Amino acid sequence: MVVNKRCLLWDWTNSDGPGHAGVPWAMDNVDFQGPISSVCNWNTWVPPELKGRAPFRPMVRLEAQLSGGDWQNIENTKEDIILFFNEPERAGITPQHAAEIWHKQMLPLRQLKGKKLASPSCASDPQGQEWITNFMNRVSDHPPNFLGLHYYGTDSKGAIEYIESMHNKHPKHHVMVTEIASISRDQHDVEEFTANLCNWMDETPWIFEYGFFGCMRSVADTFVSPEAQLMKPDGHFTQLMEKLMHEVPMKQ
Repeated sequence: MVVNKRCLLWDWTNSDGPGHAGVPWAMDNVDFQGPISSVCNWNTWVPPELKGRAPFRPMVRLEAQLSGGDWQNIENTKEDIILFFNEPERAGITPQHAAEIWHKQMLPLRQLKGKKLASPSCASDPQGQEWITNFMNRVSDHPPNFLGLHYYGTDSKGAIEYIESMHNKHPKHHVMVTEIASISRDQHDVEEFTANLCNWMDETPWIFEYGFFGCMRSVADTFVSPEAQLMKPDGHFTQLMEKLMHEVPMKQ
């Protein structure tokens, strides 16, 4: 039996758009018959090249997505799960303000449309941990369906301990690790981290889904590791992406 828990983090620049040429053809090289469970592009709009081959995870990334065409996309989506806020603690959004938005705009999506909702996904640093604890306390009357988490680091044991600690704080919620990756610059270390985390998360029943960062042609910033890239500059996939698509359990 194939475990389907791996969300493909498909950068929005892979899709063709105004002023830039994407690599939409690369989606045809994704194996949707294996452990890939869904696709997310940090936006509310579906990548046209997905063509219904896997569930899409629309995201209300920040406050800009709460109105206009983005919010229309959210209200009209046929997808079952909606992600809420991506590292809001780094965007100046307070837990109090996020909780107000949760009750006013997000909850009706569940109450009236039957959607499942993920909490905001914060960074794993103390600021992020404090933010999500504050938020979860403020929405305890109508909590999210999933606890969203991020983790970047070099030690797989530390990653597992962090995810377990967050689940222990919020044991009623299944977890969506919406971003995770090794930041080591050593390819062997990156592959070992990825394999250890994939295999542990695949076997952990309270982890619903996870996404390794990231499938994009260029490195997002100096923090993430070039060795953890899932896509080459020409749009073809790296060996790490091939392993994520095909290997369960993942080999080191």
